[in-house]
Amino acid sequence: MTTNNDSSLGQQALNKAAEIGLSSQLDQADKLEVDVAADPLSLVQGKVESVTIEGEGLVMQGDLRMEELEMEMTNIDINPLSAAFGKIELNKPTQASTRVVLTEADINRAFNSEYVGSMLQNQQVQVNGQPMTIDTKKVDFQLPGEGKVALNTTVFLRETGETKQVSFTAVPRVSANGQNVSLEDVQYTEGEELSAELTKALLDKASELLNLSNFDLEGMSLRIKQLNAEAGKLTVLAEAHVEKIPSS
Repeated sequence: MTTNNDSSLGQQALNKAAEIGLSSQLDQADKLEVDVAADPLSLVQGKVESVTIEGEGLVMQGDLRMEELEMEMTNIDINPLSAAFGKIELNKPTQASTRVVLTEADINRAFNSEYVGSMLQNQQVQVNGQPMTIDTKKVDFQLPGEGKVALNTTVFLRETGETKQVSFTAVPRVSANGQNVSLEDVQYTEGEELSAELTKALLDKASELLNLSNFDLEGMSLRIKQLNAEAGKLTVLAEAHVEKIPSS
């Protein structure tokens, strides 16, 4: 009986340590829970059945936010000595099935954050064959459904003092290796293309955000398997390569 109680306390300590470790990498978390499942004998031998991480309203550095995060790892080898002191130390890397939900508001927040916005300033582009310097004032990212994304961007042309709108829809597609998301089948919804270079810069930045590379936690990297663009939200199914589970 004592062993079970000790094991339960040990698992609670591991859960708490991992929650604190993950929280330290976040600016904010509405909810963050870690559940380590292991029977007492296995835990002493460094064998863990599963580790589940569930989060809601997770804000990363750079003002990047995830509405939902679910990760599950199974059949994990950990250092039993570290576990005795309330730390999850992996003996070898493991894989985790991962589900991430980003809302339209989350992606807009990222696009208009200082972190991303600064990269869309002082763009040297060609407009009607003339060299121009463009500053992006605002990006309105929308998820209209039907597997599409829409961008409505307000830009300022320094040389002429004009403010222009650039609006288009595109279809996100995952590369074969799961490392990249590209936006294809671009359709302009208002007028014609202002600048191919500006469109490319916006597409590149949107792709980078959708790649989730900026959302990687320390010791974890994501490989995207599937991306579903629905009305108002984006659901990403991925495989995470986990070398380290942060703990306090």
